[in-house]
Amino acid sequence: MIEKIRFEKFTAFETLELKFSPGINIFIGENGTGKTHIMKAVYAACDISKSKDSFAEKINNVFYPSGKQIGRLVKRSSASSKGLIEVTRKLEEKSINIRLSFSNHTTRPEKATVSGATKAWRETHFDAAYIPVKDMMANAPDFRSLYEEREIHFEEVYVDIIRKAFLPVLKGPTEKQRKHLLESLQEAMDGKVIAKNEEFFLRSKHGELGFTLLAEGFRKLGLLWILIQNGTLLNGSALFWDEPETNLNPRLMKSVVGILLELQRTGVQIFISTHDYAVLKEFDLQYQTQDQIAFHSLFRDTESGEIKAATTPRYLDISPNVIDETFGSFVDREIEKSMGDLGS
Repeated sequence: MIEKIRFEKFTAFETLELKFSPGINIFIGENGTGKTHIMKAVYAACDISKSKDSFAEKINNVFYPSGKQIGRLVKRSSASSKGLIEVTRKLEEKSINIRLSFSNHTTRPEKATVSGATKAWRETHFDAAYIPVKDMMANAPDFRSLYEEREIHFEEVYVDIIRKAFLPVLKGPTEKQRKHLLESLQEAMDGKVIAKNEEFFLRSKHGELGFTLLAEGFRKLGLLWILIQNGTLLNGSALFWDEPETNLNPRLMKSVVGILLELQRTGVQIFISTHDYAVLKEFDLQYQTQDQIAFHSLFRDTESGEIKAATTPRYLDISPNVIDETFGSFVDREIEKSMGDLGS
């Protein structure tokens, strides 16, 4: 389980420390407040436990700064400055951390400094999956081969998720909880996902439909089905999902949120970012007392202009809540318009 992250002069952050829920972590905030950057940094720390990359290499590949110069990830300053990422993980009964430090003059990741409990971090594997906003599943075979052979400007999260989608199914019977999750997704999609010759299809009572012809929202549900089916998302793993509402019919959010809550109950730590009122409200309506949820509201301090964070376990206590404020303004404007129409 990931316990917390700390930044110093990293991308848009001057200083920031966030403690995470072992269950579900929901990031909200205006554009440019660093929601995706937090999730990518945590994901990179998780993924190196199963890859050959160093923490510096993974951060560089996941963020893909201009020229692939890691120093560009240091918060811009007129003077020479150093950036720091520190991620803390609970391992059995103790906490260990891994740190990455580099300056704005550091060009290559191998010149950055990685310290902390790197050996223990790598020796205990941590499965993690990052679902980006852009869907790549319809073009998975071609994209994977192109990425391996050519230098193309794509963050590594895109090829990572394709690699995880192509993992074979776990041996043995599917346990009860995982079977229930798969059935819930099949109901939402009205079918189940199959793979043939590195292409994905949705099989339903109407036949088989290739992912290239499938609505993007269903492709994302299909991807979640694959990750549960092949055992990527099991007890002790982590799921990162950037804006799950993208291209998804709002009516399906009830099913998606219910599935995410169930995943959390099986021991999967979840991180999502959202701009959507329906996502927040579904979590508020569906969570149970045993669920562990943290709402992280990111905002710019009015005096310093720096990004800050406020964390609460309760939906009603989110402050500031730009999503609620925006939807509340719709109600105010509707009332004003109605009153104006009555007056005329």
